[in-house]
Amino acid sequence: MPSHKIAKISSDIARVISEIIFEEAKDEILKSITITGCKVSKDLSYAKVYFTSLSNLDRKTLVKEVNEASSFIRAELAERLDLRHTPILEFVYDESIDYAANIENIIKEIKEHD
Repeated sequence: MPSHKIAKISSDIARVISEIIFEEAKDEILKSITITGCKVSKDLSYAKVYFTSLSNLDRKTLVKEVNEASSFIRAELAERLDLRHTPILEFVYDESIDYAANIENIIKEIKEHD
């Protein structure tokens, strides 16, 4: 399958999961997360969904809770997207935002010392 088609499907999955969490989730932990991206395998059988959260919970707890809800989210995703097979979802905490904030703080400190 062409990479542009996989990128479109990845984007659609991330968007629809965000909608599901916003509209359907009753759990406050789920409501506290933000979907930042999605990568789907070439055969569309597996998707890594990246998220971040403003919650005070540690990352391991967040990942565990969100992955426990993945079957519910996958079922809702199957209803909303027209895919032959809905991929298995794995939720992964997105470290890139924290990494970027850390880099920004380092640059800020360097500028303050100059």
